[in-house]
Amino acid sequence: MSKIVFFCIPAHGHTNPTLGVVRQLTNLGHQVWYYSYNFLKEEIEAAGANFVSCDAYDTRQELSPEESARLGRDLPFSIRILADTTLALGDVVCRHMAQLKPDCIVADSMAVWGKAIALKLGIPFVCSTTTFAFNRYSAQIMKQSPKDMLAMILSMPKVNHQIKRLQNNGYPFKNILDIIQSDENTHTIVYASPQFQPCSDTFPDKYAFVGPVIRPSKEQIIKKKKVLIYMSMGTVNNDMLPLYLKCISAFRATDYQLILSVGNIVDRNQFRILPDNISVFPQVDQIAILKKTDIFISHCGMNSVSESLYFGVPLIMLPQTSEQCGVARQVQRLGAGITLKRPSVHGLLSAVQTLLRDPSYQNHAKELSEGFKKCAGVRGAAEKILQVCDRTE
Repeated sequence: MSKIVFFCIPAHGHTNPTLGVVRQLTNLGHQVWYYSYNFLKEEIEAAGANFVSCDAYDTRQELSPEESARLGRDLPFSIRILADTTLALGDVVCRHMAQLKPDCIVADSMAVWGKAIALKLGIPFVCSTTTFAFNRYSAQIMKQSPKDMLAMILSMPKVNHQIKRLQNNGYPFKNILDIIQSDENTHTIVYASPQFQPCSDTFPDKYAFVGPVIRPSKEQIIKKKKVLIYMSMGTVNNDMLPLYLKCISAFRATDYQLILSVGNIVDRNQFRILPDNISVFPQVDQIAILKKTDIFISHCGMNSVSESLYFGVPLIMLPQTSEQCGVARQVQRLGAGITLKRPSVHGLLSAVQTLLRDPSYQNHAKELSEGFKKCAGVRGAAEKILQVCDRTE
């Protein structure tokens, strides 16, 4: 039986797709160690893995909410956090790897420390990506403005300083592309279907497009109206009271049921008295709701979109980052949703009415759902990992 080590960033959206894979591997008798964070310990151990805490070493745990919001938007800042975490974890993890002698390391595409340690120690490596895979063809959906390009150029001295820090500690990164770009020579698991992944036919056989991993729902949701609209702006940057108030105003006088998931930062007292057709919660069982939902208003995070499309639910998309804009662009290209750049009360109501009146949006969402359900899922992901463990090509 194989020994397999997982690394991931402290985020549910990146961890959740891997838990079914861990469960598949441990059910087959393989041993799994999972480096993660204490708030995810219970879920990771429930999947059958040996949990290893990174909290004492990861500098990201000390970031303020404002600093956390910069991750993914501020390239030099993000690379510094990745470098800090890699160097903080490196010595401890390398000693553990020397004792454990794993057959394979599986690391999230953003958990650069997992990739860095695998390269440094020569351990077989699998990249796990919960976003689209990117090469020179698929990257065209991540269009950058001239302003974005200029900001990246100006940031390179700071980025190169962080790469030099990694190089000085034995991590073989040559440039920024080694950190952020998909490597065609690396075995990679992508939680998307070939149909949903842009330019999937341009990737080598080392890429396994296994489709989204959908966890079982934990609750029963009662649908009170003919049309149920669900809104969530994710679990990270969701302090968006003005947007939530616009959404409530848009659907207050309609015959639609609206469920809003607003996170724990927003003061729910700000919503005052709500009509019977609108409910506001800090968090919900998203899978349970999407099973009953007709339209999902989303920030367009990859996992949220995949879950929506898995259940054939078309989307109104309000992307906040370049990555989310890329996902929204692909959904719109495939005809399963509408993007609103500047959502207003009228715009939200009009978009919902468009999706309800034009059946093509739901039909395209159902086509993508069928494609997702044909994928190999956790079985295919586990097979890819075990292939690398056996070092067979």
